[in-house]
Parts: sequence; structure tokens; C-alpha cells
Amino acid sequence: MPQIWMTYHEIADMLGCEPEMARVTSIQRALDRKKSRDGLTRVKLDSELTARFITELRSADAALDQAVRALLETHQAMARADRTGFARPSIERDAGIAAAG
Repeated sequence: MPQIWMTYHEIADMLGCEPEMARVTSIQRALDRKKSRDGLTRVKLDSELTARFITELRSADAALDQAVRALLETHQAMARADRTGFARPSIERDAGIAAAG
């Protein structure tokens, strides 16, 4: 499981509470806390909060997930084209056409 460190404000946003309640919750759960160089206290999420964070992150933007999948498919298609010998248009050639047109 990855280590996720969040500020009280970030935890409060995730839990839907005030930052002070996030601070109290982190103390009650005996979560590791440290003061960062930026002066903010960060809390290391436990496995339950980490799972919640990851779940919210994954469901945050379905359009972003779709765009990432489309980029991956495009990359795979370009890699297949390279292996089969199909030439991709060069950037320089495309730029020349755009400038001339």
C-alpha cells in the first residue's frame, strides 16, 4: 500500500468535515504526523483512509480515465505501425503543409 501524506484541509475535504475535526480524527487514530518544510502539518493515512482516497481518486473524473485509455490505444496503434513498417507523417512535413496552406 502506498504512503499517502495529506494536510488537515485535504483530509477534511475528503471526509466532508472541518480541518479541526480532521486533526482530532488523526490524533484519535494515532496517525503519524509531521511538519513539512512549507509549514503545514501532514498526516500519513492509514490503510482505511488510503483506500478511501484511492477510491475517490479513481472515481473523480471518468472523462480523464477515458482520455488516458484513448492515449494508450493511440500509443499502441503507433507502436504496431512502427513494427509493421508503416510510416507516420513527420512533424516537419506537417508543419510545412500547414504553413503553405
